Amino acid sequence: MKDIKPLFSDCGAAPLYIAGPCSAESREQTLTAACGVRDAGIGIFRAGVWKPRTRPGSFEGVGREALPWLVEAKNLYGLHVITEVATPEHIEQVLDAGIDGVWIGARTTTNPFAMQEIAEALRGTDIAILVKNPVSPDVDLWSGAIERLYNSGARRIAAVHRGFTTYDTSAYRNTPHWSVPIELHRRLPELAILSDPSHIGGRRSLVAPLAQEALDLGFDGLMIECHPTPATALSDAAQQITPNELRTLRESLILRRTPVTQDALRDFRLHIDSLDSRLMELLAERMNVARDIGAYKREHSMAVVQRERFNELLLAAEQRAESLGVSKRFIHRIFSAIHEESVRQQLDITDDPFAEK
Repeated sequence: MKDIKPLFSDCGAAPLYIAGPCSAESREQTLTAACGVRDAGIGIFRAGVWKPRTRPGSFEGVGREALPWLVEAKNLYGLHVITEVATPEHIEQVLDAGIDGVWIGARTTTNPFAMQEIAEALRGTDIAILVKNPVSPDVDLWSGAIERLYNSGARRIAAVHRGFTTYDTSAYRNTPHWSVPIELHRRLPELAILSDPSHIGGRRSLVAPLAQEALDLGFDGLMIECHPTPATALSDAAQQITPNELRTLRESLILRRTPVTQDALRDFRLHIDSLDSRLMELLAERMNVARDIGAYKREHSMAVVQRERFNELLLAAEQRAESLGVSKRFIHRIFSAIHEESVRQQLDITDDPFAEK
């Protein structure tokens, strides 16, 4: 993909910022949000017109009627405007209205049949296209969706990392799994990758730290949800920030760039950092489960230490390590330490035996 082009040539160098409400709810709300985005120093305005929701009965967007509001915002405030599409009919209406770009949501990216239909509908156009990651952390599915668009002739393409659905306990709405977008960058180094901290965090308090983490990891930009009055938003109210908060966030972000000659080493290090972050999250989740097990054992008058269970776990881990080419001795030490900490958690012991005395 050597001939990939920037989404918008007049938006300057990275980082690229995109912002706007989850949904275009009314003409007044759309224009107010667009004005706030412009005043925050951001040149690309996003607003959903069609909103795929998990359950019926929720606000699913105004639909085609909202497209002229985006065009009006574009003309009034000098913004590029983009919206989500999920069907060839959406694309036809977006092109007829004069919208500058589209993004493809996680649910659509997950479906290769839908992606092929969208790629065909976009054939012969030169519209900007952003592809959000699929629901599951599957880099092949993500890169495959991008390749379908590329094969149809699209060249103004970028990826958007919005996190991944998980059924496990997590601090986030969608678990980041940073290693997945880092792997996508390794495979497609010419492709710009933005992060969507609003959908990852699910809470406005997490938007700023996640945005900074994404830039620290080398992402090319951010897509952030911004609403004039987030508390009244008809969709995703909890994760949207105000235009004033958006401006403050943009001005507070710290940009750290690595010399080009170190890009390969940087990517390896970023991958390690991402994996370490996942390890920490998994260990924290494991200890949460250990505490639940401890409560269950106390309730049923069971002994905390089940030596046979630990021996089975250790044997299985060592066998698995051998098949993966990892040292059995190393895994034995790691799992012994994890088991010791799990026992402490089940006993509700607060003193840390590993702390310096």
